Amino acid sequence: MRQFSQFACVDWSGAKAERPDGIAVAIIGTNGPPALLSPNPRWSRADVLDWLLRLAETRQDILIGFDLSMALPFVDQDAYFPEWDDSPDHAKALWRAVDAMCGDDPHLNVTSFLAHHQASRHFRHGEGQVGDLFTGGIGRLREVERYQRVTGQANSASCFNLVGAAQVGKSSLTGMRLLHQLDGTIPVWPFDAVPDSGPAIVEIYTTVAALAAGQPKGRSKVRDRAGLKQALTRLNTPTPARLARYDDHSTDALITAAWMKQVADNPGLWNPPAMSDKIAQKEGWTFGVV
Repeated sequence: MRQFSQFACVDWSGAKAERPDGIAVAIIGTNGPPALLSPNPRWSRADVLDWLLRLAETRQDILIGFDLSMALPFVDQDAYFPEWDDSPDHAKALWRAVDAMCGDDPHLNVTSFLAHHQASRHFRHGEGQVGDLFTGGIGRLREVERYQRVTGQANSASCFNLVGAAQVGKSSLTGMRLLHQLDGTIPVWPFDAVPDSGPAIVEIYTTVAALAAGQPKGRSKVRDRAGLKQALTRLNTPTPARLARYDDHSTDALITAAWMKQVADNPGLWNPPAMSDKIAQKEGWTFGVV
């Protein structure tokens, strides 16, 4: 299995603001503790895109995990958007469609996509605002999300649900815009093969890392120095210098970067038995779910 010398976790956000509170980026090398990369005043999604493009240009030997869903459910109904004649037929076409439709939306937002007369039918937009093709109580799930729920590795939410604190739809769709705008400069697993050199991107779920770090199921968030130290110690990782604040976005990113360093050379994580070629290309997979 390919060896990386650096690992990064991007805790992402779908909030409309240019610089949302929810974006955090942590990085760790072969030695020492993980560290937060902290632009002034805060990260924007465009900042993250620029950072990635610099990594690509300089061929950095780094594995980058994004905490978002990189596609929508497809396998359950053999389409992302049943009854829409122009529904994309694979993940990269989905990224392209979302980005093209939202070209006038600032800050990589996805307002225009969610207002589209066909796309909007599939989402729960708010209380009393449910598209006529939104399916089931929680919404449709990708195969990896369904699998996580069965195995107990995570309790993933549907990207078609845009309501509540646990919703991941907007962050995932904004992430698809970013992935399309990378324009292939960084391979994205499992849609692309892992390159022999240079950066690579994977989808991660910070709860998987938190559970590996000993956090209790259902109470995986860390919001103080003592909790961060305990989690990183379980991952055989030193604790960084005192943070300005211990919000769960920052600690999620730090813990997940450390976890990625510990597990990235495990070939089983790159070849999950439940991931078929169709699933890989249509829906993707969450790194670490086996």
